[in-house]
Amino acid sequence: MIDTALPGSQGNCVIAGHRDTQFRILRNVKIGEDISVETGGRTFVYRVTDRRVVAPADTRSLDPTPTGTLTLVTCYPFYYVGPAPKRFVIRAALVSSPAGSRG
Repeated sequence: MIDTALPGSQGNCVIAGHRDTQFRILRNVKIGEDISVETGGRTFVYRVTDRRVVAPADTRSLDPTPTGTLTLVTCYPFYYVGPAPKRFVIRAALVSSPAGSRG
């Protein structure tokens, strides 16, 4: 999302995706699992710390954070037909970045 942190940097990197394509896999993600984000030839590893379902008006997960954070957002339920009534949010903390990167 525009105006959020870049992967591997301080702050909240927010990525939104479609529940019926790229982000359908999020339904299987568990707390404690690692998520790798590759960009610019570098790989950043985040560890999942939270997963929740929220109302579309609940935008707290988009707020800036003081540390390297990854937030993945998609519509919910995953198999809903039409405009989904809720949002599924995965939150993860930066645990590993390439040498010379700051997280």
